[in-house]
Amino acid sequence: MSAGQLYQGQMTLNAVKALSASVATLQATTAVIGVGVAVTGALVAVNLWQTLKLRKDVKQMRLEVQEGFLNLHEALADQGEELLQHIALVAEDVEFKHHRTILVQAYGKFNKALNRLQTASTLRDVGRRNDEITAARNMLFDALADYDNSQLMEGISSAAYLRRRECVWAIEQAIAMTFQMQGEFSAVSDRLLSLDQTIRRDAVKVISDIKEVEELDFFFPEIHRIHDHDLATIAAWQTHVDWYQTLGIEELHQLSAVTIEEQTALEMAAVEPALELTDLPEYVYYKQAQDQSHPEAIRDSLLYLMNPDKRADIQSYITERAQLEGLSALTPENLQKATPLTVANLEYYFLVRDNAEEEESETLEIASK
Repeated sequence: MSAGQLYQGQMTLNAVKALSASVATLQATTAVIGVGVAVTGALVAVNLWQTLKLRKDVKQMRLEVQEGFLNLHEALADQGEELLQHIALVAEDVEFKHHRTILVQAYGKFNKALNRLQTASTLRDVGRRNDEITAARNMLFDALADYDNSQLMEGISSAAYLRRRECVWAIEQAIAMTFQMQGEFSAVSDRLLSLDQTIRRDAVKVISDIKEVEELDFFFPEIHRIHDHDLATIAAWQTHVDWYQTLGIEELHQLSAVTIEEQTALEMAAVEPALELTDLPEYVYYKQAQDQSHPEAIRDSLLYLMNPDKRADIQSYITERAQLEGLSALTPENLQKATPLTVANLEYYFLVRDNAEEEESETLEIASK
């Protein structure tokens, strides 16, 4: 297993660097959103596109991370004076100061744990290596307890809640990585399965609280990104874990021959394209959805995207209504192939029809009296 563990350590080194930058970026956006209800202008400044830009700037060292936060006056200087004044007000908010203190401490534990993991991956003695990884994992659990503190989630806006929970997800990934470095694949699978369920549950909570179109503008691209990237990555990781357990000793040695230097060279050779708002598929899809659907249906489509059980219930309702109206194309098989937005649009269509018929019936009853 020493050859396999060396390979897993090399893979983890690259992953933890990305996680560190990701948590810092996500955490920094809370300094714009604040603790209470977020203003629309603030949401625009930290939407999916802006957050990806910030993360890229951190990765390319154009922005410096200090105690888990960024200098947002520097990062968002082009967003206008009004936003900068809003950031200054958030910084002076007593409740946010309290939250920030806890988050700074939590990020410190998180970062120290990642540094310890990096050191552990260089140790050749398997026993010492595992001891260091276990110690780093304990530090990650301490950081997770701070980020996952339910008291810090009380009274905050849905946008702030999502950003905090994304930090939790990142730390959960780091914990799973520590088990993978030690070859504890059953534990990795268990953590990944739990993380998938946690992400879906957190997303459903956020979606259920959407009330305004401006919130939908923020959350629709975010939720689709989480579904198409975060959950897809976890699924791919799960597949990798299953595949890795089938390898023999010789294959493990071949994997360990892939050096960190070679991986770094490959990363440096990869040229990242310019990040434009119109290039992100989540925004392209949202524009199409706005042209074709009612906001209520767009919101519900997010629920069906993240909650398969809820979607199954609605598909049963649509099938029953379709049979009553003789719409033979709306079979369970066809509905299963439909997009969540199509399912939500069909539900909205039948609900409007039902409400219209109910109102007409009440009108006739009143008239007869």
